Amino acid sequence: MAKKPVVTTLSSGFNSTETLNSNFNNIATAFENTLSMDGSVPNAMTADLDLNNNKILNASQILVNGSDIVSSIAGDVSAAAASAAAALVSKNAASASETSTAADAATVAGSVAGATASAAAALVSQNAAALSKTNADTAETAATASAAEALASKNTSVTSAATSTSQATDATTSATAALASKAAAEAAKDAALAAFDNFDDKFLGEKSSDPTTDNDGDPLAAGMLYFNTVDNVMKVYSGSAWLAAYASLGGALLVANNLSDLNNAVSARSNLGLATVASTGAYADLSGTPSVATAAQGAKADTALQPATGVAKTSSTGGASIPSGTTAQRDGSPVTGSLRFNSTDTSFEGYNGSAWGSIGGGASGGGSDAVFYENDKAVTANFTITSDKNAMSTGPVTVNSGVTVTVSSGSRYVVI
Repeated sequence: MAKKPVVTTLSSGFNSTETLNSNFNNIATAFENTLSMDGSVPNAMTADLDLNNNKILNASQILVNGSDIVSSIAGDVSAAAASAAAALVSKNAASASETSTAADAATVAGSVAGATASAAAALVSQNAAALSKTNADTAETAATASAAEALASKNTSVTSAATSTSQATDATTSATAALASKAAAEAAKDAALAAFDNFDDKFLGEKSSDPTTDNDGDPLAAGMLYFNTVDNVMKVYSGSAWLAAYASLGGALLVANNLSDLNNAVSARSNLGLATVASTGAYADLSGTPSVATAAQGAKADTALQPATGVAKTSSTGGASIPSGTTAQRDGSPVTGSLRFNSTDTSFEGYNGSAWGSIGGGASGGGSDAVFYENDKAVTANFTITSDKNAMSTGPVTVNSGVTVTVSSGSRYVVI
């Protein structure tokens, strides 16, 4: 296909050459707009193709984006023909079904007539059954009333029997209780007699002289008692002889009197080896060597052995020896005011009621120097700085896991 070129008729003169050249250009342009049959270039359309109601004939392939639409249309036509054939088969089947349905409708009509006759017969039977049921209900009501009367009579009989049984049981229980009471009374009587006999065997009563047998004439046993009316004393048998059961407190020293009931206090102190104290009252000078201290504890009261819970001293002008030990050896439950020497820290310490603390000593150093203050590097126990007090340590200081240092209100803690 070629586009028709525009060609101008040549005329004589100068313009004829220009017209010829223009015609050649128009022919060349027309050829450039021609589709070649052999596929040579140019062979591509750059504008729409208008067939002007004409047909495309004898085309074996028409490719659109690489797909052959001729083959696709042929497949669609085949599928449409198959669908039409299937539709025809369905139509024929529907016609046959319609014929069968008409025959079934006739059969159903006959069945409906038969069912109507059966329903009429069933209604007659139902009415007869309802009448029979009414008669049966009447008979049942009468039977129920008779059964209720029989049950009431039975219940009355059972109640009477139960009452009689209960009364018989009560009578039996009362008889059993009476027998038990009798047995208990007899047992109490026997126990009382046995207790009295036992008491009578232990306490023989009042006698004017030592008995040789008990009140039943049996041999004496250790622990027996009797009251001697001549000596006016209670006596107890030891197993071989009668002895006074108690001693008189006449002339005895009573604890409540704190030795104020001594017959002669001066003589008593002298007998105890406290003659110097007794005569001069010089308690600071016990050089008189009290005999009690000498015999029981040592040569002098100054060097006498002290109780384990007391504080020993080297002499009256020496020093007191307080407990000494490591930090781990502290009392588990210390008493407020306790004092000790801590051999781990080489310092004296006291317990204030909540924690141990260093006492005195201050700074230390070589010889008589007092230059250095030492502190531990780890906090191993909970500690609370007293309110409105400050504290300091030389670091680093480590607070162990689970241990708390509490800085109270108004207080500061500084690590240098």
